[in-house]
Amino acid sequence: MSIDWKKEVEARKTDLFADLNELLRVKSERDDNLATKEAPFGPGPKEALEKVLAMAERDGFATKNVDNYAGHIDYGEGDETLGIFAHVDVVPAGEGWDTDPYEPVVKDGKLFARGSSDDKGPTIAAYYGMKIIKELGLPVSKKIRFVVGTDEESGWADMDHYFEKEPKPDFGFSPDAEFPMINGEKGNVTMIPHFDGTNGTNYVLVNFDAGLRQNMVPGNAKAIVKVLDNTEAAKLAHEFEDYVINNPVSGTASVDGNYVTLDLEGKAAHGASPQLGTNAGTFLAVFLNNFDFDGGAKAFIDYSAKYIHEDVYGKKLGVAFRDPKMGEVTMNAGIFSFKDGEKDNYITLNFRYPKGTTADAIKGKLADLFGKDAKVTQDGHHMLPHYTPLTDPLVANLMATFEDHTGLKGEEKIIGGGTFGRLLERGVAYGAQFPGYTDTMHQANEFMPVEDILRATAIYADAIYRLVK
Repeated sequence: MSIDWKKEVEARKTDLFADLNELLRVKSERDDNLATKEAPFGPGPKEALEKVLAMAERDGFATKNVDNYAGHIDYGEGDETLGIFAHVDVVPAGEGWDTDPYEPVVKDGKLFARGSSDDKGPTIAAYYGMKIIKELGLPVSKKIRFVVGTDEESGWADMDHYFEKEPKPDFGFSPDAEFPMINGEKGNVTMIPHFDGTNGTNYVLVNFDAGLRQNMVPGNAKAIVKVLDNTEAAKLAHEFEDYVINNPVSGTASVDGNYVTLDLEGKAAHGASPQLGTNAGTFLAVFLNNFDFDGGAKAFIDYSAKYIHEDVYGKKLGVAFRDPKMGEVTMNAGIFSFKDGEKDNYITLNFRYPKGTTADAIKGKLADLFGKDAKVTQDGHHMLPHYTPLTDPLVANLMATFEDHTGLKGEEKIIGGGTFGRLLERGVAYGAQFPGYTDTMHQANEFMPVEDILRATAIYADAIYRLVK
């Protein structure tokens, strides 16, 4: 049976984008301040989950909502289950957008909105792939279970809870990365040095904040500094203006008596690729390290400037390591938080590490480096390195589908990012970004080309059918 998958997608194009735009309008950022038992990650992720499940019910699928942590959509029967793992939560929109991040806009063939590429666009593409199979009445020998998560961008508590209630599929993929395939993912762990809130007298660090999430390069940073008098405040502000002119950042300084507020703007990026961003937190620390701070404030600034600034491979931190297949350690300093007098001030250091090193080894080296200046703890969310070999039939089938649709040679890829593909022993990430794409995930003005969403939908439909027929 020959199926023109592209034709089937084109016939559903209007409906696909209507559903996608409705989902993109949901501000599904995690908000712990508004979390409840009924909305464990806040109202946004819950609303987005409910919208996808409602779409599936409209289309005649069997669905289940697991306590608003996650849900699934089922089709077909069989002794084995193919799992497709997507997510509808998004990282905070942040600043720097040219359009409303929650009002999708198409410009120059690109769909702009938070979540367009990570992961609402790919989620709807994969869902429509399954929908096409159902609507064509194609015979399947395995169950398809489309799982929708709501906490992928934070701690994966959605999947922890989901798998307490539901069995794991036998094999599967996540439409949350790039083609041809991600069949290897580095380990993911966050280490946090904690500083006390002591200060000096000539220069007092009243406040220092940068970053929105552990897995985002901070695009903005702000510090409030108290100095001895108005003259010193004016001098500090003037030197900051010179600093931003001579560095790849922008910013402003404002003076109120002997208080100076410094705002610095860098470039946000995904924490799995920190080399693509400009860390506003460390650039602000480098500037402040020229002044006479003391106590915990001095340590907070000094370590940020000397050991964390532009150290995305962990060389100055002493944790650099490279595996021939999985590549090197990367580090993203995602959140900086300091308040004068507070007991707990911290920096989150998110590491993506290959096999051959361990979280314990990284933590030990950091503890030696920071010594008495900061206590290093490990964040609770920790993922080990993951790899599914090319010889696995899942990998072979998905790779062949990509090659048939694009005419390109498929190659395996190993990334520092963590996707739901690693939830299964036989699991990978598959699309939806095509080779040569511009990565705007976790950045302002996130987009996905309209044509790529349609191309991905055709590939997903074909790939799913090959895996379950």
